[in-house]
Amino acid sequence: MENSGKKKILLTGATGYIGGRLLPVLEKLGYSVRCLTRRKNSLDASPDKRREIVEGNVLDSSTLPPAMSDIDTAFYFVHSMGSTADFEAEDRRAAENFSAAAKQAGVRRIIYLGGLGNRDSNLSKHLRSRQETGDILRASGIQVIELRASIVIGSGSLSFEMVRALTERLPFMVCPKWVRVAAQPIAIEDMLSFLIESIDLPGGESQVFEIGGPDQVTYGQIMQEYARQRGLRRVMIPVPFLTPYLSSLWLGLVTPLYARVGRKMIDSMKNATVVSNNLADTTFKVKPRSVSEAIARALVNEEREFAETRWSDAFSSGGESKAWGGVRFGSRLIDSRTATVAAAPQVAFAPIQRIGGKNGWYYGNWMWRVRGFLDLLVGGVGLRRGRPHPTSIRVGDTLDFWRVEAFEPNRFLRLRAEMKLPGRAWLEFEVNGDEQQSTIRQTASFDPVGLAGIVYWYALSPAHHFVFGGMLRNLVKAAREDA
Repeated sequence: MENSGKKKILLTGATGYIGGRLLPVLEKLGYSVRCLTRRKNSLDASPDKRREIVEGNVLDSSTLPPAMSDIDTAFYFVHSMGSTADFEAEDRRAAENFSAAAKQAGVRRIIYLGGLGNRDSNLSKHLRSRQETGDILRASGIQVIELRASIVIGSGSLSFEMVRALTERLPFMVCPKWVRVAAQPIAIEDMLSFLIESIDLPGGESQVFEIGGPDQVTYGQIMQEYARQRGLRRVMIPVPFLTPYLSSLWLGLVTPLYARVGRKMIDSMKNATVVSNNLADTTFKVKPRSVSEAIARALVNEEREFAETRWSDAFSSGGESKAWGGVRFGSRLIDSRTATVAAAPQVAFAPIQRIGGKNGWYYGNWMWRVRGFLDLLVGGVGLRRGRPHPTSIRVGDTLDFWRVEAFEPNRFLRLRAEMKLPGRAWLEFEVNGDEQQSTIRQTASFDPVGLAGIVYWYALSPAHHFVFGGMLRNLVKAAREDA
């Protein structure tokens, strides 16, 4: 039920990282949330979601009035860093349009997330634009609560994914000057807590709060702590060269960043982003986590989110693509493919439920036996464990060198690999359909540890193509025979 005593919230950037994490928190707390998005179908609008979705663009002022109606508090998470145009000019125009529309509609408060950095220290264009945006929003006369932050540590954040990719892929890292500049990271959970508390701060004058965790560290130290928690040994070699342009090209090769965004991020990293006062400590109840705790939480949360995720949700959002080989989702490499069969879901799932042990793996059983033998040679469990029962399955059962991690009868099976690997692997099967036809999705995913893990995955990609493709074809054939 919607809590009528709660303030009505307008959320921009709901498809972005911070906004996307904040939206379910607001809904769970009972707020009525209206999401402003450029594409209405980019957000889940199912009836069980407590949200209203309005299509609009902050660069087009004519689209904003419907979004502002009856709004008490607006979250402003907009930037143009990925734009090919003059992003500072676009940021400026967007803030002017948004604040003018909010003023006209009688919005009481704008909560804005900006960036740390001393204005007297020759700020980068990106950080300068972030702080100028706050100035423009305040000029409207509406109360603005501006939170200025440094690096956000959380699975999926741009900064953290860059750190992760560099650390995972490069045993030896050439480190330009920006790797040694001081920052004050904040965990995503703590960031969300600051944002939520900002809703109920007293009215009055606009305020700027500098927020961050208790540790002032460099990107290099963050990488070393991430490596420690992942059990990786990394050598960092400082160098005086590598311009932002060259660094951005380098990052584009080895991280999820593309060069245009990477260049703007690196240009910003020349500036120290540390908290210079304790105003946030005396105003908010949040007690931020350390860098070590933040990284540990990011890794734990990733495991929880992965356990709750159906890969089919991510794949189907892009259309009817049938096969994904080597696609990267977060830190994981994915091989996913689908097939349809003229059978009800319980019939299509039956061959999946019989997989492993004496029943085999439906394709290339000799290859599975070779893999099991190699696993035994290096001290692994091999294929000798078989399975407890030829047809029934329970969570925790062993299936050769896999273990059942999740199971929903006639619908879903996830197996976790227990063979010796330079990483972690899962094999999933999901069946959906009706009495006439079902779709089987088969997904192999691998979380590589270090360069060895990445080399392992791609070295076996040709084998994966034949084994996983053949397995799915024969599962479909077995389902047809059962039908």
